Amino acid sequence: MTTCPFCGWPDSDVVAVLSRHRTPEGATVWTRCACGSLQTRVVGAAGTEVVVRGRPHEAEARPVTDTPGDVPCDK
Repeated sequence: MTTCPFCGWPDSDVVAVLSRHRTPEGATVWTRCACGSLQTRVVGAAGTEVVVRGRPHEAEARPVTDTPGDVPCDK
């Protein structure tokens, strides 16, 4: 199991899917981690792979909870 290098959140527990685009390889999916890190994933026949991961922006960083899936709501 891979995890976010910034907060340790499991990559398999996507917090937010921002966009999804079909490609010849399958799909490119832009997601956001619990800490706010933006991720680009390639979903294909071989599975899902995080291919690019950005650092969380200090102003947008969200507090990380102990339980995956328990993400605070934005007001």
